[in-house]
Amino acid sequence: MSMDENQLELENRIKNLLWTVSGDYTLDMKPDVEAFLRAKEIALYDGVKQGAFAKYYDKEELGLYLVKKIYMQAEEGPLTYIAQLCMEEAVGERIRAERPGVESIRKKAFSAILEQELGHMAHTPWGRLKFALLREAIEGSYPAEKRIRAWMDQIYQCKDTRNSGELIQLIDRLYNQVVDPAFEREHGSLEKVLAVTIEELTEFSWQDFLSEEMYEDALETYLERLTENITNMESLFEEKEPEEKKEDAPPPKKVIKVVTPEALQKMYTYVELNYGRTYLSELENKKINYHMCRDIHSDCSLYFTEGILRNPVRNNYQLGYARKSREKNRFLYHDKHRTVKRNISVLTETLKKSLIMRSEVTEVDAHWGRVVPAKMWKVGRTDDTRLFCQEIKGDSADFVVDVLIDASGSQRSRQSEVAIQGYMISESLSNVGIAHRVMSFCTFWDYTIMHRFRDYDDDRSKNERIFDYMTSSNNRDGLAVKAAGYGLLQRDEEKKILIILSDGRPHDVVVNRPNARNPKPYEGAYAIKDTGFEVRRLRNAGVSVLGVFAGEEKDLATEKKIFGKDFAYIHDIENFSRIVGKYLTRQLDRDL
Repeated sequence: MSMDENQLELENRIKNLLWTVSGDYTLDMKPDVEAFLRAKEIALYDGVKQGAFAKYYDKEELGLYLVKKIYMQAEEGPLTYIAQLCMEEAVGERIRAERPGVESIRKKAFSAILEQELGHMAHTPWGRLKFALLREAIEGSYPAEKRIRAWMDQIYQCKDTRNSGELIQLIDRLYNQVVDPAFEREHGSLEKVLAVTIEELTEFSWQDFLSEEMYEDALETYLERLTENITNMESLFEEKEPEEKKEDAPPPKKVIKVVTPEALQKMYTYVELNYGRTYLSELENKKINYHMCRDIHSDCSLYFTEGILRNPVRNNYQLGYARKSREKNRFLYHDKHRTVKRNISVLTETLKKSLIMRSEVTEVDAHWGRVVPAKMWKVGRTDDTRLFCQEIKGDSADFVVDVLIDASGSQRSRQSEVAIQGYMISESLSNVGIAHRVMSFCTFWDYTIMHRFRDYDDDRSKNERIFDYMTSSNNRDGLAVKAAGYGLLQRDEEKKILIILSDGRPHDVVVNRPNARNPKPYEGAYAIKDTGFEVRRLRNAGVSVLGVFAGEEKDLATEKKIFGKDFAYIHDIENFSRIVGKYLTRQLDRDL
């Protein structure tokens, strides 16, 4: 049998063991054949635990907890170490009860681990804890010191956990006791750890924890690796004895792997994974980036998408987060359903009245048209040749509106409210037949993401997509306004209106951008001036621009600098239709 055939046979053996234990033949796993060849019993027992882990607990939930804890400054190695010990106790009792033969494999695996790692275990508290647990499992009892015994008793509680949430609580408490007693005081409680969002994790520079070739899809790769390591009882790192510290030695620095230019070029793929595929062709994308990304935005890029929910690359964690975000928006919509419907009705009626006025027929004297008999006496007697009458009908369809929504992370606390505001405007415009487009924007790394919910001539069914609105990252307002205006100016309608829902805080600061092309922070007066310039440029081109302020009162001054007098401050959603309707009717009536 060849080496490849032998390896394939071993992989199948380990997979069959996992499938048999879990009862789920759809589970995907990557058998560690090298570990099997190095220590057969350890690899087999880890395979058994993988199956039991998948059967009794939510692997993704536990893996996400570990990633979030590390994001909040927990040490990866010790945290995974503690999680391994807790997982072993949680599934070990159950699997041994179902399959008595596993006990023999377990003891042999533990003996092999003790033989391999004995020299390392004595150097850390968690190493000594592991040693005591393994010895007690093999021998039936072990005279551990008081502190170690207290930790062991907590780990033994893991066998009584009924779900992943209870297991996570024990892991978290034990890590804070054994590894970092100051963790909760300095970094936050378990509740704060679990509150970390997928968006925050996605933006974090996980290349610190991964090799360069693993950088693409970094969060998913790292999460996958952590969940695999939970069931691996072999040490993930070597605990070395602390070296004697020199008096003048500088403090140790964290080693950060620099992403190669090749990895940097994968940024587009990473954006595609987190925001969905673009709806533009390669040629269209190059064209609009060539025209828009100039001057202070010359090192930026625009990315046009209909969102990860509409065109995902694959089923990843960001997709799941987007689904939850949509449900959150819809929940508030249903909670405020009556208020929303009333606002839509009021705004619709306001717009209808203005459009009816524009549609009224006006008769004027003319040199041709329908003859007016009463004016025939003028023939040969005066120079006035306007003997005819023409009917001039106002055009109610010469308007087009763009709605641009700030989707940066600073809007997170108001996300659902802002989504509802966008929806109310869109529904009202649909009710009166005004063509309109709705987009949101945020900036992720060097890309400003333009998320299109509905296009100008879409039917009203697309308005529901506004609830896909999700906040994340930074916001390069000037570039987003410029890009929205570019599409608006291509329209044939005479009257063009741009409504911008924002918090008045343009902010795109370099965070976790290895080798970023545009490292200069886009914030403060620099960003406000640029955004205000783009607003004025559009107004000079004939576009009416309204800023709908959806931020904190302290930022009102900034909003005024950007939009001048044409901005609306929405204190309460109850007044939304009145305030926005007043502005829109003013624009509709301006030429009457």
